Formats: sequence, structure tokens, C-alpha cells
Amino acid sequence: MQIVENALERAERGLYARSVAGGVLMGLANLVPGISGGTMLLAVGIYRPFIESIAELTTLRLRPRAFGVLAAVGLTAVTAIALLAGTVKDLVVDHRWLMYSLFIGLTLGGVPVVWKLICAERRRPTRATSRSLWLAIAAGGVGMGVLAWVQAAGSGGQAEHTGFLFMLLAGTAAAAAMILPGVSGSYLFLVLGVYVAVLAGVESFVDALKAADLAALGPPTLQVVLPVGLGVILGMVAVSNALKGLLRRAPVPTLGVLMGLLGGAVVGLWPFQRGVAPQLGELFRGSLVTRASLAEILSRPERFPTEFFTPSASQVLIAVGVIVGGFAATLLIGRLGGQAEASGEEMA
Repeated sequence: MQIVENALERAERGLYARSVAGGVLMGLANLVPGISGGTMLLAVGIYRPFIESIAELTTLRLRPRAFGVLAAVGLTAVTAIALLAGTVKDLVVDHRWLMYSLFIGLTLGGVPVVWKLICAERRRPTRATSRSLWLAIAAGGVGMGVLAWVQAAGSGGQAEHTGFLFMLLAGTAAAAAMILPGVSGSYLFLVLGVYVAVLAGVESFVDALKAADLAALGPPTLQVVLPVGLGVILGMVAVSNALKGLLRRAPVPTLGVLMGLLGGAVVGLWPFQRGVAPQLGELFRGSLVTRASLAEILSRPERFPTEFFTPSASQVLIAVGVIVGGFAATLLIGRLGGQAEASGEEMA
């Protein structure tokens, strides 16, 4: 009996340790387009305990384990986002093709993780067929391909969307994506035209807190942090409850859709693109570029439209190496997770 209790205690400590690691990775993942926070939770073996904890709390099943998992994941994720939003934004702006190569590798590294789960589910008694699995994978891939096309078609200088309600809806959509393996919350921010606005708002919020400047704290709080934060809570509650049911009733097709979303997420991350500074007389985000506005525009290169470029042979080789490195990193995270997903199910 004592041996069993000790084993359960070690498993519980391991669960919280993975929750902390998963929270850090989730926060980092949701700062960059193309990387799914859900994939990172899945890789460290905390995905199912996380969504089940949210579902339990929203249905008033108040277990200490659920509070512990959510606190560990949530607090570390928020901390990572607050501390690194500005750094990630600068890296993407200054080294876009290298960062996008890394994003591709990290995202593709989640494919074997999801496939392993699919194989485990297919060994169980189920009415799921190979045809339903491949149709689900195709549906997820096509869905992400459409999102990539929409984002690419609208990236050439559209006006930024703002407003409390729009930011609330954007936060809800991004949170839904945040906990789906393969779907990036930041990717949806890009599609909706608020990615840079959200990163800049978080950066301004943190800077105002550090400086204890209450006057400067108001605008980013009301325009970004509050509406997006409320939206994130709404989206995570809705999707976690839906996913919990789907993974229990139709696990193979559900995981198949997630697999398709994961593979399709790299479509919009072609690495060889760069920001292009607008010129006098051009339209930039719906407004004409004038001498008076040009200096302000050039001071914020993160808002520049992007264009594809032809890489050199060395850039291609470096990009391939970075992709492989990112892929290996996600695989390593998954290996470190070990049998965590299975042990999480046994303890649930």
C-alpha cells in the first residue's frame, strides 16, 4: 500500500513539474505565428490533464489537482509572454527568415507526437476507420491552408483592426486555437490583423508596470490586455469542454483533424520573406504615405508589409539546418514527456 502511495505521489509531483514546463513552452509558442501552444502541452504530456482541468472547473468539479495544473500552466505561460513579447517581436522583425525556419521545425516536430496518440487510439476497440482518419486529416490540412491563404492575401498593407469588441473576439478565437495542437493563436492574430498590435500592447503594458507609470498603463490595458484577456478565458473554456467530449466520443477523427491542422500550419510560414519599407505616395495600412508620416512609419519596422525573396544557397542550407534543429527540439520535448499522457489518463 505504501509503495502505491509513494508512486502516486511521485506521479503527482511529475504532473506539476510538466505543467510548469508546459506553461513556459505554451507562453513562448503563443508569441509566434505557426507554433501551437497545444502542441507544446501535448509534447510534454500535459495536454489532456490541462483541458480536463479547465472542463472540470467550468462544470464546478472543484478538485485540488485541477487547480494545481491550471495554476502551474497559466502563471508560467503569462510570465513567459509578459517577459518575452518584446524580444520575440524584435527577433521576428530583424531575423524573419531564420525565425520562420525555426517555427516550421518546431511545428512539424509535433506531427510524430500526434501520430503516436492516433496509433494508440486505433489499437483500442473503436468503430473509426482508416478512411475517416484520412478524411479528418485532409479536412484539418485544408482548413489551415485556407487560413494561410487568407493571411497571405491580406498581408499587403491592410488597415489594422482595433476596438474593444474586435480585440475581445480576436482573443476568443486565438484562445480556441491556443489549446488545439497544430493551431497557433498568434497565427489567427496574424489573419485577423492584430498580431503586432497585441505584442506591442503587451510590451507597453509591461514597460508601464516597470516604470510604475499609471497614465501610460491605461491605454494598453483597455485597448489590448483587458479585451484580449477576457477573450482568452472565454475561448479556452468553450473549446476545452468541447474537446474533452470529442476526445472521448470520437478520439481518432478528432486527433486526425488536429494532425491535419498541425501539418497545414507550416503552409503560411515560408521562411524566405522580409519586411519592405513603404515609399512616399504608397498606401500603407489604408493611408497615403506622406513626408510627415514617413518618419513615424519607418520607426516601426514590425508593421511593414512582407514580400518573398530568392534565397542564396547558404541561406537555404542554414534554413534547412534550423528546421531540422527545431524538429529535433520538439521531438526531444516529447521524449522527455515519456509516458506522461498515459499516466495522466490513469490518474484522472
